[in-house]
Amino acid sequence: MGKVSTSWRNGLLVLCQRSPMPREEQLSLFSPDLESPPLKPPGDQLERMRVLITVKAAPTPSKTYGETVCVAGLRLDPDCQGWVRLYPINFRALESEDQFNKYDVVSLFAKPSRLHDQRPESWRPRLDSLKIEKKLKGWKKRIPYISGFIEESMCRIYWRCKEDPQARSLAAIRPKRIYGIEVAPHPPWTPEEQRKIDKYVNQLALDSSAPRTALEAPRFAAWYRYTCWQPECRGHRQRILDWELVALQRRFRPASDQELTSIIKEKFFEEMCAPTKDTVFFVGNQAKRRHTFSVLGIYYPDR
Repeated sequence: MGKVSTSWRNGLLVLCQRSPMPREEQLSLFSPDLESPPLKPPGDQLERMRVLITVKAAPTPSKTYGETVCVAGLRLDPDCQGWVRLYPINFRALESEDQFNKYDVVSLFAKPSRLHDQRPESWRPRLDSLKIEKKLKGWKKRIPYISGFIEESMCRIYWRCKEDPQARSLAAIRPKRIYGIEVAPHPPWTPEEQRKIDKYVNQLALDSSAPRTALEAPRFAAWYRYTCWQPECRGHRQRILDWELVALQRRFRPASDQELTSIIKEKFFEEMCAPTKDTVFFVGNQAKRRHTFSVLGIYYPDR
């Protein structure tokens, strides 16, 4: 088990779980506790945190910002390490020097999400406080941060979320066998999503005279089929919500449907899930459907 540490926040004693990080991040001598997420502090005070970004999910419609992005990663703060989710993030609003990528270490202020998202890892970021500290280029630099948080049972994560709404909602899962990837036409925006898009496009922007652009739905959606290492696992089918899937389709916009399907399969299955890769899925559930997990990102260093 990880070591439980205490700290005072706003006059209150808060318990946090320690977990190991690379030496420059004050590496702990204790293994991470993967059973429980770090506790949220009471109240709505902003808290400074340092986060290694591991997940940038595909953008979703927003009536206020046009589109928002859900980001997740690992907190590097010595007194409170573990998974964290940051939402909403209006990526368009970030200055160019603050538009981070996956495996960047960022610092920011955030407060615990309460009303709309009570999942234990969820925080609301203050975007104007976000700064990029450094970039971890290459798998060799990233592995020490991630390796201690990799698990082998997706089934156990799923079971616990069905039993307890406050169970962990983020994890890194190493599949036992990846059977393939399914690619199908992306469904149109739901009526609720379309209303958000229309409201954003039609409202008057006080700070700009440029017309607002509507968020386009990608042409294709994709799902992984795999089994985890739980002995009785019957298999998992999880949708890929990685930003890279949308970016790949935008990059090859002129391609035919057949060509684009092949490009997606080549990148997300033949390359990322090759036998030579130690493939791990970053998974997360939905705030309104805690038992529904998706693949938010793929980690694939060489074996």
